[in-house]
Amino acid sequence: MIETYAYARAGLLGNPSDGYFGKTISLLVRNFRARVLLYPSARLEIKAAKSDLPVFDNLDDLYRSTRWRGYYGGIRIVQALLMRFLEYCKEHDIELPERNFTLEYESTVPLRLGMGGSSAIITAALRALLIYYGIEIPLPIQANLVLEAETRELGVSAGLQDRVIQSYGGVVYMDFDEELMKRQGYGRYESLDPGLLDRVYVAYRTSLSEGTELFHNNVRDRWRRGESAVVGAMTMWASYAERGREALLAGDRATLHKLIDANFDLRTKLYQIGEGNLEMIERARRCGASANFAGSGGAIVGLFEREEQYAELQKVLGGIGVAVIRPKIV
Repeated sequence: MIETYAYARAGLLGNPSDGYFGKTISLLVRNFRARVLLYPSARLEIKAAKSDLPVFDNLDDLYRSTRWRGYYGGIRIVQALLMRFLEYCKEHDIELPERNFTLEYESTVPLRLGMGGSSAIITAALRALLIYYGIEIPLPIQANLVLEAETRELGVSAGLQDRVIQSYGGVVYMDFDEELMKRQGYGRYESLDPGLLDRVYVAYRTSLSEGTELFHNNVRDRWRRGESAVVGAMTMWASYAERGREALLAGDRATLHKLIDANFDLRTKLYQIGEGNLEMIERARRCGASANFAGSGGAIVGLFEREEQYAELQKVLGGIGVAVIRPKIV
């Protein structure tokens, strides 16, 4: 029996420039995890989790489940990973023994809130496959395979940030320089000391989610057309991550606060932000904390300075159905 895990994540700075040759800083959120069990069996089977089963108590249950989990479960993303894994092995002349298996998965990562729920399942499944077949794949390539399972196989628009932090863990500064990406197939990933990132919080909706896909709009098409506002924003987000790395290493929390707030403020100029997400940001800032999207909506991340601030965050955000936690990074 092989048991593997992968965890939720929060993008601190630079998001969403990772899909546009930008730079980001992300942290692992080990409070939530995807868990995979893999064991030998006569036939190859991917076992359905609750989110895959079309069984509901009534119409209200169907509505709540669909709004919270979306229309798809995890079987399709595990199957997509298996396809990409097989192709990778063929491309690199890796011969797999004829050994079937059963794969089970479960996840506690809040869904549709931009915390890397889907990529956590895929990452945990890939780790189980590597152990089962005794294969070693470098971490940056693992992140690529996880991304390609969604982009190549399922046509999902996504970037490498989630997959890199879930592969590496801790806190990672990522540089997705275009020339570097084209030359070696992945970016420059620098693990930072998690101890540098103190008094950080993550807050997320516990009510029905608006879904992260609502916030991607048509930005990618506008970027491809070279629209100056979009290209300029991606460059600016990348600079926030670069300056954030310097501030982290220097222990300059005042600058970090400003950069985190600026990251979200720039987003409002380019993306349509739902009222519920704006309210989360505004309430957190009224408590004296900085606040930025942890992903693409539904969850936020930022810094606080005093214990009273953290208690106030829990009280003020709890009043609108938003949970506040201190992320376990290591």
